[in-house]
Amino acid sequence: MSFLEQLAIAWQGLLGNRLRSVLTVLGIVIGIASVITLLGIGQGAKQEAEKQVQALGVNLIYIRPGSSGTGGISQGQGTAPTLTYDDARSIKENCPAVQDSAPQYSSSFQVQYNEQNTMTSVVGTDPSYTKIRNFFTARGRFFSESDVEQAARVCVIGDTVANNLFGSENPLRKSILIRGELFEVIGIMEHKGVTQGMDMDDQIFIPLSTGYASLFGLNAVTGRSVRSILVQAKDGEDMQAEFQITNLLRLRHNVQTPDGDDFTLRTQSDIMQTAQSITGVFSLLLGATAGISLLVGGIGIMNIMLVSVTERTREIGIRKAIGAKYWDILAQFVLEAVMMSLCGGLLGIGLGISGSYLISNFANWTTVVTPDSVILSFVVSLSIGLFFGIYPARKAAKLDPIVALRSD
Repeated sequence: MSFLEQLAIAWQGLLGNRLRSVLTVLGIVIGIASVITLLGIGQGAKQEAEKQVQALGVNLIYIRPGSSGTGGISQGQGTAPTLTYDDARSIKENCPAVQDSAPQYSSSFQVQYNEQNTMTSVVGTDPSYTKIRNFFTARGRFFSESDVEQAARVCVIGDTVANNLFGSENPLRKSILIRGELFEVIGIMEHKGVTQGMDMDDQIFIPLSTGYASLFGLNAVTGRSVRSILVQAKDGEDMQAEFQITNLLRLRHNVQTPDGDDFTLRTQSDIMQTAQSITGVFSLLLGATAGISLLVGGIGIMNIMLVSVTERTREIGIRKAIGAKYWDILAQFVLEAVMMSLCGGLLGIGLGISGSYLISNFANWTTVVTPDSVILSFVVSLSIGLFFGIYPARKAAKLDPIVALRSD
């Protein structure tokens, strides 16, 4: 018997019980659609995490101070004042693989304009901050090296701060009070949104020298410590930059062994790997959840095929009596199972792609349907038909024709 003849017989067998076949296919449709949609959500989350990491800047290295301890208990990374403004300058001047660096010292202060006030983060830094963080002004300008040298009382405010203090009023050239000190607004930062759980728009940037002189209570005598140092490595030289910075800081801080490091380096690739690891687990969990529905759909196919074998025992006996062989009967029932799973798979792929599109457009979630997920879904639907269809098909093919003909 030719393959086309077997295919026609299998199709007729499915049409003989349309409602039952449709309900069985529906289980596969839902399973495949769930897999594609949930994998699309997971892939979208991964892409969104990567986008947020890239939005922080390019070739970044984060340097944080060590941790202080009280009663033998560590207070956490960044609590010890072990990094200084001079460290940042020295990194920029003495590390060939470093493109630029920007020290940071931040603290929360009450900020006031006329009757409006808000609590926000005030960040003291250098002009190189904008280029390193890929974060520029939308209006006005960022402060310059001249402003830093003169410890000018100027500031650049984030989009959220501008809305909280000024509403629809133009903030440029207006003066605001930060901890009772007057600062002139010379710029407004572009909208950045939330990155790594922090609202980048709810910040005020001032020259670090001004912060030392009037806000942070730090000077050349008390020690000009910084909360962190942002470093931008040259293209392709991240590892060299990390090595050079580590050695330089160990020399400056008189650290004798690696265990004695009073600072922590973290590269952008480390952050990216962490983000990918988290979103990878998220995608795996979503895929596993959807896989359960596929398993249920596969069991449904096996159950229906077993029922079909029982109902069509006499038909099988007649076919064997007129010359049908073991492989003919086996192929017929396997083809029926595969045809159901493939129809369900193709419909499920279409439904899954449509569902991902709807979620992306109406729920404002980033979803990414990749060719890999579509191919995987198609292969899985085919495998389900084969795996769950073989046992009922073998049972049908092994029936004794005499016993089958005696059945009602």
